[in-house]
Amino acid sequence: MSFTAADHAFMARALELAHRGLYSTDPNPRVGCVLVRRGEVVGEGYHRRAGEAHAEVEALKVAGARAQGATAYVTLEPCAHHGRTPPCTAALIDARVARVIYGAADPDPRVNGAGAAALAAAGIEVAGGCLRTASEALNPGFHSRLTRGRPFVRLKLAASLDGRTALANGDSKWITAEAARGDVQRLRARSGAILTGGATVRADDPRLTVRDSSLQMHGRIPLRVVLAGRDAIRADARVFREAGPCLVYTAEPQAPWLEAIRATGAAVEAVPAGDGSHRPGLSAVLGSLAARGVNELLVESGPVLAGGLLAAGLVDELVLYQAMTFLGPDAAPLAALPRLTSLMNRHAFRLLDLRQVGPDLRLTLVPRGTEGD
Repeated sequence: MSFTAADHAFMARALELAHRGLYSTDPNPRVGCVLVRRGEVVGEGYHRRAGEAHAEVEALKVAGARAQGATAYVTLEPCAHHGRTPPCTAALIDARVARVIYGAADPDPRVNGAGAAALAAAGIEVAGGCLRTASEALNPGFHSRLTRGRPFVRLKLAASLDGRTALANGDSKWITAEAARGDVQRLRARSGAILTGGATVRADDPRLTVRDSSLQMHGRIPLRVVLAGRDAIRADARVFREAGPCLVYTAEPQAPWLEAIRATGAAVEAVPAGDGSHRPGLSAVLGSLAARGVNELLVESGPVLAGGLLAAGLVDELVLYQAMTFLGPDAAPLAALPRLTSLMNRHAFRLLDLRQVGPDLRLTLVPRGTEGD
């Protein structure tokens, strides 16, 4: 079906509304809805957080009786199953809307196609795919979790102009300026979980928290996740002392030093080791996080974990903050990758966005071969 300029405009408004839930809806998707009758917007709504009313119900509440005969523009196919809230298809049918135009199909097997079918069976005209790419881009983790069984993995790195992340003595605070560090807070806030390795906990003692008060108001605290190898991690590390959930993955759950970490309230979960390694297998970790409802995973780590994810092809987006400085050849590299013997095997990326953040640059990249490359 071809969509009109008005259809695109109203769907763009629905996407704008959906974006308001960027930091608060996990594990649910971000969804917006606009109700239009005779060219006039009669109701708007968006999903605010899991367990609360969905976007369609919010918009119908605003529209009241004016929803009858209206067109509903929804960024995601309306749900057709009972979860924490009733199905949105039933609400749209009861309101007697005339048409439903949605952006992306819902990948949830309880919904995928069933929502559109239920509306059509009730005599409502249904069309999907309006601004589909933008609608899917709003929820990369939700689509990834339900279609691939793993979160959308966003790897954040900070480096000098010569691609170094820390001095040889381990000093890495701070390569980038305050503006870039503030920008990272938004990446953390939109993520279902933030992952780092045991080596980073020992070297940098990160908190992995959202400290921007304007982002804390959304009330959702991302899960803090640590991948532990054989080397002990101190139980008084800041990652274990912050408020909110914390999880440690290990391939050796009987290690004595883990008892003190369990005593902090952090959960410890055993996963099989990666091939030829005593560290937790990355695919198993991602599968476990998906089962916990994590849509987007932000990785803030040292070169070993970063290199492991890159080598395994598990990075969906790379966000690189580049400082206008040099650290020298003996400083730590961005990622510990296997030695290449051919340029044909290099890890190539495509630039999505480039902008200045304070005195630093922020590059947003995706692996080549995605999104039509």
